[in-house]
This record gives sequence, structure tokens and C-alpha cells, in this order.
Amino acid sequence: MAVRKVDPGDGKPRCAWATKDELQATYHDREWGRPIRTDAGHLRRMAQEIFQCGLSWRIVLVKTPALKEAFFEFDVDRVARMKPKDVDRLMANDRIIRNRRKIEATIHNAGVFREIASEHGGYCKWFNKLPSSSAKEIAALYPLFRKAFRFMGPETTKCYLMGVGKIPQAHEPGCWMAS
Repeated sequence: MAVRKVDPGDGKPRCAWATKDELQATYHDREWGRPIRTDAGHLRRMAQEIFQCGLSWRIVLVKTPALKEAFFEFDVDRVARMKPKDVDRLMANDRIIRNRRKIEATIHNAGVFREIASEHGGYCKWFNKLPSSSAKEIAALYPLFRKAFRFMGPETTKCYLMGVGKIPQAHEPGCWMAS
């Protein structure tokens, strides 16, 4: 993968996908590949990956503030309690990505987060204990996520795991963020 420069004033080399504009460069520099420390943060990142399916990452980044508002800042309990009337309300909100299946998946997944939290003392606690030190351990996570969560196929799961720092080398060689 090629590393290119985008210049939001600093001239740093970044992963190729993050060189299209300043919004993506900022997301890359501040969030991509960094561990998440809250359940709400994990739900937001999972929802972003779900809403990105079939769309550009830039669209998701532009819509994220409205998604945060629509999904109560991704408060797991509040999202898990959303009802069909809430889905209808969100479908009428032209500030978000209006895909019924993705909205319903986010609500369903919040319910799964809540179940995991009740069994393990928090989604983050459970997530941080998941093994990921080898390619085999990482590969074993894909069917786990596909079974437990909606809209989390192998590629979406891989992007989520990379985005939250579970998979090492989230950054391309030569990127200033690569370790």
C-alpha cells in the first residue's frame, strides 16, 4: 500500500486512504488504530463501520455528528431500548445515513453490548480480554463477531478491529503513525 502526503499544514505521510482530504486526515491522526476505552466509543466505532458499508468513509465522517445525536451519543442502554417508532424517526432524518437495516443493526448490536456488559462487567472488559496476538487468534474473532452482531461480516469486523487498535499494524508502512 502506498503512503502519500496530505498537507493539513504538517506535511506528514499518512496511509493512502487518509490523504483525500483534511477530514479523513484528522480522523486518521486522532482515532484510527487507537484503543477505545468506553462501551459507547466501541458502539460508535462499530456503527461507523456498519454505516460505511457500500459508501465512502468520507460520507460516514461527515454524518458522524448527526449519527451521534440520533443515537444518543451511542449510550448503549438508550440505543438498546430504541423501538420501531425510533427507527421510523431516524429514517426521516436526512442528516444521517438512512438505511433501515443499518439502523436496526446498530440498535440490535447495542442490545448485544448490554448482554456482554452484564455478563462481563462491561463490553470493554470483555473486548480487551479477546486474544489477538496471532493471525490465528484474530481470524477466530471474525465468526464470533458475525454470529453475535448484525452487519458484521469478515471485512467489516476486520476494519472495526483495526480501527479500535485490536489488530496491530493498522497503519501502512511509512505512515507517521505506523509503529
